[in-house]
Amino acid sequence: MKASIAIQILPAAATTDELIRIVDEVIAYIQSSGLNYHVGPFETTVEGDDIDRLMDIAKECQHIAVSAGADKVSSYIKTVYYPDGEVLTIDGKIGKYAQA
Repeated sequence: MKASIAIQILPAAATTDELIRIVDEVIAYIQSSGLNYHVGPFETTVEGDDIDRLMDIAKECQHIAVSAGADKVSSYIKTVYYPDGEVLTIDGKIGKYAQA
């Protein structure tokens, strides 16, 4: 992998249930990308070789949240990009902690 991003989407929502529903739609979009990803309690990490595709996914997450009903979306996005090497993968970072 040449790049990874961590995306935290915080949609404005009237209730916790509504917030979860909107975030679930964003996660469904990330799942549909076909890229390797990991959903955590605060953010979702996505990895791939094309940094432009990852940044497009991060941008589209905003549109998905608004389409799902959020009036406003705050996002926190972290990126790691190593064009001439390999970034540490999700499994390399947390695989040893996976529960059976």
